[in-house]
Amino acid sequence: MKKVLSLVLALVMCLAMVSFACADSVEDVIAQAQNMSLEELFKKAIEESNGKRFDAVGNSSRGKSVLPLFVEALQAIDPSYTLDFDGGWQQPKENKIFDQLTEDVNGANHVMSMTLIQDGNQIQSKMLDTGLLLNFVPKDWKEAEGVAKEGNETPLALQTLNKVFMFNNLGEKTYKNMWDFVREGEAPLFMGVNSELVGKNFLYMMTNEKYATIAKEAYEVWDGKNAEDDALIEDMKTDAADLGLTGANVEYGLAWVYLWCEKYNEETDDGPICNTLVTTSAKDQAGLLVYSKLRSVEETADSSVNNITVAAYQDDYVGIGGYAYKHYLMLTKTSPLPWTSCALIAFMTTTKEGFAAWGKDMGGYAPVPACMQDHSNDGGDQFPAKNDRGYDWWLNVGKLVVEDPAYCASVSGNMSDWIDGIVASK
Repeated sequence: MKKVLSLVLALVMCLAMVSFACADSVEDVIAQAQNMSLEELFKKAIEESNGKRFDAVGNSSRGKSVLPLFVEALQAIDPSYTLDFDGGWQQPKENKIFDQLTEDVNGANHVMSMTLIQDGNQIQSKMLDTGLLLNFVPKDWKEAEGVAKEGNETPLALQTLNKVFMFNNLGEKTYKNMWDFVREGEAPLFMGVNSELVGKNFLYMMTNEKYATIAKEAYEVWDGKNAEDDALIEDMKTDAADLGLTGANVEYGLAWVYLWCEKYNEETDDGPICNTLVTTSAKDQAGLLVYSKLRSVEETADSSVNNITVAAYQDDYVGIGGYAYKHYLMLTKTSPLPWTSCALIAFMTTTKEGFAAWGKDMGGYAPVPACMQDHSNDGGDQFPAKNDRGYDWWLNVGKLVVEDPAYCASVSGNMSDWIDGIVASK
């Protein structure tokens, strides 16, 4: 009997070892999943997670609204499918998402399967370079008609969001050039550089040669420049060298950043900025804020969308019209449900239904055109500022400064303190 028992125990141990050896790692799942259609991923998700608990963490609270739609899509294949996601989509405050993900992956109990995350600088340095998050690009995404792959594939972007220059048009001031926002006497409204770090990434990106060149071209035709501005740009050559920045025109981008940090009026959120700018009492005030905030303006005798102008929508505007940051989707290295995560990411990035929670507003753009809703006439003739000109227009004509995680991470080590010093000294 003892021999039989020992044999049975040995067999169980062998089976367990074989099962463990055959289990796919998250990397293996991604390698297989990237060659599967959405329907094939749905079937894999059903096999993996039917009746189980799903947890994720995201910078956008809208993620929780897509989960019921995802479950319905899987139930169309298998009506018996269920997924426990009640409270499973978490949204950390105060930029704690990086700490939470790090603790989850490095801890003994892995809960988080995937994330929707922003701030390319920290994503690159804390998540990608360390291997804590893994990138997955769906097959249907890669093969989608008209997909905008550049800058959206590594890591995979759910959407690009824009923050744009606006100004109250009831006063006498004009803003026809990006340098008008940093001229003497200006105090544009802006979220503090350390309260929402994508704004700091924007300033890092201004030293990239592409955007520094746009700043130079705008400066050369700016009718507001003077000898002091010329001297500042010359001085910035020394600062650029000290910061390890290179590029033929980097001093122009750096000078604009210097003046912006010196002058902006810090606000805690884009909502209050918008609510201020649209009022009749905000004559000659300007700001840099999320474009989609215009959707929620309540029209009253004292407030109206028509009281503001989107700077880049002026035919004779010159230079940068604002900046773009992204929400990225990735799996954790220790994802408990990697197949389900891949299926959900594919659903969110390749279908109109999956992107609907974000696509319902102007100012947010999916790389796959088929996911998008048309916002070109949201304001009609009555509120033309709300008529979104779209992703391609904003990138090519509106000249948004687009976040590049690798570039931001390469310059932030030196530039962060330099920017903080300017802000602290004003």
